[in-house]
Amino acid sequence: MLKKSEGQILVVDDDAASRRILVRTLSSAGYDCRESDSGIEALKLVQHEQPSLLLLDFDMPALNGAEVLKRLRSNNDPAVAQIPAIMLTGHGGEESEVLCLEAGADDFVTKPINAAVLRARIETQLRLRSMRRQLQQQNDELEEWRRNLERDLAAARLTQQSLIPQKPPELAGWEVADCYRPVIQVGGDIYGWLRVPDGRILFWIADATGHGASAALLTALAKLLFHHGSAEHNAPASLMKAVNDDFRSIFGARSFMTAMCVALDPATGRASVVGAGHPPLMISRHDGTSESIPSVAPPLGLVEHARFSETIVDLARRDAFVLYSDGLFGVPRGEQRRLTPERLAEMLDSTAPTAEALLTRLLQRTASGHDDQIKPDDVTAIVVRRAA
Repeated sequence: MLKKSEGQILVVDDDAASRRILVRTLSSAGYDCRESDSGIEALKLVQHEQPSLLLLDFDMPALNGAEVLKRLRSNNDPAVAQIPAIMLTGHGGEESEVLCLEAGADDFVTKPINAAVLRARIETQLRLRSMRRQLQQQNDELEEWRRNLERDLAAARLTQQSLIPQKPPELAGWEVADCYRPVIQVGGDIYGWLRVPDGRILFWIADATGHGASAALLTALAKLLFHHGSAEHNAPASLMKAVNDDFRSIFGARSFMTAMCVALDPATGRASVVGAGHPPLMISRHDGTSESIPSVAPPLGLVEHARFSETIVDLARRDAFVLYSDGLFGVPRGEQRRLTPERLAEMLDSTAPTAEALLTRLLQRTASGHDDQIKPDDVTAIVVRRAA
């Protein structure tokens, strides 16, 4: 392993008298110096013990200063290849300066050497070296932070994937299609379906604040709260109240999420809708008309004694409802503004033969259908359609 010394200067000059003068001058200024009388020996010394800076005479036999630097700069070890080097040359003029810099020198000093100028240039290069090392350390720390973040996101992604439904439920007389596209590995959207005690099917969706691992944890909590509440509450309004109370008791209004749920009676087609700060529920009628049911309650977790009211909807054959997150309000190609709920409702295609087709056409008509566009938010949607 190479040994690294701080503040050590290697003086390389084939002229013994010049070398001794340089070493004496620099030592009296407080520098730790070593010396070498040839370029070949200097390369060996550098491999054994890296100096902080190289003072290198341009004119030397066997290997001159330029050749030494070319070999040094091509070394496979970046610590060796990047050692600062100041070339000492007896040739004045621009041509000599260019030769020194082209050889890989960081700076040069012409002979006869002015001690004050030499010390100033040495200090400059040592400061630059120190700054480079600090920057490298910061880059290493940033890279470690990035790797840790990727590991956290990967773990959060696996956790969230286990919470997202893997396939739509089989419901006699009904079709269900769903879509989940997070902005990054994990997102703040979560949804699901479950059977409540009175036999109805509850379709629910929630959108937590933020993205990343923290949002994934909120979605995990949301699913836990909805499933826990559904075991005790038949009505979606009382369920939302229970989720709101639990969420607020945990975070104390420091965090919130929007949500909407639809309790559907598959036999009759009657549904009870409750929204909490969430985008309106869209309804596509078989006759080509559309409706929307807005949320009337604030987002979950914001208000301690929030009131939740239900809206009753009857779905005939080939009618459908769409639960979605606000990521669906994209910017269609050729347009400048994001969609509104009204515009989005107009994009519902009642002629679509299946729930899957209705969802696909809706995504295609919004920015959510364009995979080559950067999406500003997670895109989640559930389409529930009564069969013909």
